[in-house]
Amino acid sequence: MISLKEIKNDLPAGIVVFLVAVPLCLGIAMASGAPLFSGIIAGIVGGIVVTLISGSQLGVSGPAAGLAVIVLQAIQSLGNFEVFLSAVVLAGAIQLGLGFLKAGSIGYYFPTSVIKGMLAGIGVIIILKQIPHSFGYDSNFEGNVHYIEPDGGTTFSSLFNAFNYITPGAVIISVLSLAILILWDQVLTKKHKVFQLIQGPLVVVVLGIILNVVFRDFYPQLALGINHLVELPVADSFTGFLQQFTTPDFSRVLDYDVLFLAATLAIVASLETLLCLEATDKLDPYKRISPANRELVAQGVGNMVSGFIGGLPVTQVIVRSSANIQSGGRTKLASLIHGVLILISVILLPSVLNMIPLASLAAILIIVGFKLAKPALFKSMYRSGWNQFLPFIVTIVAIVFTDLLTGIGIGMAVAIVNVLRNNYKVSHNLYKNKTEGAREQYHMILAEEISFLNKGNILQTLRRLPDNVDLEIDYSKSAYVDPDVKEVIEDFKHNARRKNINLTIKEVAEGEDVKAGKVLI
Repeated sequence: MISLKEIKNDLPAGIVVFLVAVPLCLGIAMASGAPLFSGIIAGIVGGIVVTLISGSQLGVSGPAAGLAVIVLQAIQSLGNFEVFLSAVVLAGAIQLGLGFLKAGSIGYYFPTSVIKGMLAGIGVIIILKQIPHSFGYDSNFEGNVHYIEPDGGTTFSSLFNAFNYITPGAVIISVLSLAILILWDQVLTKKHKVFQLIQGPLVVVVLGIILNVVFRDFYPQLALGINHLVELPVADSFTGFLQQFTTPDFSRVLDYDVLFLAATLAIVASLETLLCLEATDKLDPYKRISPANRELVAQGVGNMVSGFIGGLPVTQVIVRSSANIQSGGRTKLASLIHGVLILISVILLPSVLNMIPLASLAAILIIVGFKLAKPALFKSMYRSGWNQFLPFIVTIVAIVFTDLLTGIGIGMAVAIVNVLRNNYKVSHNLYKNKTEGAREQYHMILAEEISFLNKGNILQTLRRLPDNVDLEIDYSKSAYVDPDVKEVIEDFKHNARRKNINLTIKEVAEGEDVKAGKVLI
């Protein structure tokens, strides 16, 4: 349910997200090889339709850069954008089914270290990708999060190339914008409530427009060209506006290529949504928990609507969601406002939006990126120990040098290896007792859960036991002991006789329930 209680916070946050979202929607559409307006449609649907159904209070949905490569290849292979739209509709139906089947719980199996690494990695990549825009080097589209860029370069080659294509007007706007944003956040918001109501990002956007008008009229050498500004499609009439919407072609919907594409879009979009949902909840200052299955239903409906009217596939997106949170958004009203503003702006104000310098938006996103990747986060994760820090830092590096989903996959692999390594080690405790003049006594207590992964560690411990001792193996409190481990213990019985080891095995007492301490819901 949409509440107006927090409108004083949600309205300015929604405006900021709207300003950030418009160029991202256009950039992702451009990277996807789709009509520019399809990105705008996805932004509108994500902001209005998905928000109304979703249970996430701070998540913002729209076209995702992570799907751009899939979409580009799909449109090229299918040879028809309308056929592609039918796959988007079908993908939405699959997501709807996943939501009803309660598949959203998969998001809970990603460790916190990887989720925090994802947030920090996105923060780092935002900064690296926006620095060229702040210098006026706008060769690559807004919203690109891949290491390999469309022009064949990389994140770092674009960073270095930016110094060869410096646009003085863009540098002036971005530097002033950064200064204002820092001053606004660190000083002015603490001085008076009016600075909390009027957001710094809105101020720098207005400043950027005014400065470029001044440059154009009085300092032409500093004026920004059209390629340095937002480029929203402008319809010459309301009829022309309606003609930008496209309906899907279902004539090939049962073709293998279309079905495979729909399944791919559904799986990738769902995974990206669930990861962003988890990350957004971690950023939420109120620590609310969003219903994952409901989110899949919302995304499914959103993709069906987007596909029916000519839009790109949508997911929940961490860049817009984090911008929402950092701009003071409190409820889903902020996301709804952003969607409504996109709709109104493309109908009434496209010419005004096309005056916004990309350098102004770069400054806003650099601050967003810094807040996601604060040095304090790195220090906190380092102090948590290597089991937390290693997957965290690997996820960051992998995201920067690949893309979001690949980076998370690599981070997960490291986290799983850590779990397996720790599981291998923590399988049992071995105690040694010795009384004067008596045989040495050993007491091995097995852990609550013993899987085949613990087999090697237990086997090595038994082999290292000296001859002529007493040993008690106690798994009376173990909820589960893998048959492989029981087989190791049975085999050890024969060696125990040969080594003069008195072996006692303490099992679960008859009628005793080792799971009694567990709460079953």
